Amino acid sequence: MEIRRYQQSDCKELTELFYNTIHTVNANDYTKEQLNVWATGQIDLEEWNQSLQEHFSVVAVDNGTILGFGDIDKTGYLDRLFVHADYQGKGIATAICNQLEQAMEGNTVTHASITARPFFEKRGYKVVKEQKIERQGIFLTNFLMKKGKL
Repeated sequence: MEIRRYQQSDCKELTELFYNTIHTVNANDYTKEQLNVWATGQIDLEEWNQSLQEHFSVVAVDNGTILGFGDIDKTGYLDRLFVHADYQGKGIATAICNQLEQAMEGNTVTHASITARPFFEKRGYKVVKEQKIERQGIFLTNFLMKKGKL
């Protein structure tokens, strides 16, 4: 497996991985209704590409297959971290997260899903607060988590 910088040609595949991962991996922690407003399948590719280019964004690849991706902005906000449903538990998220955190000096903050919370806790992140995020009238729980000084 190789971790490399994001390329514009990755964008469409990353949005598909995002959608599929949420609708499979997160299905144990969120209702179908919640999954549908979180990952609608209607993503603005230009907007995603711009965001991924502005952030430090990496992609995990093995034999031409994208296994996962993540990104972090200049403030230390870890925005996205997703691993393909078929490659969960193989150290891919850890490898991606290592790259993202190493790119930042200082504190790292993320909004972790119920599903991702244990992963981040194992990495030393602490829950700052539980949040209810509203999308199209549906509420989703996530956790503001921080690594470093609280």
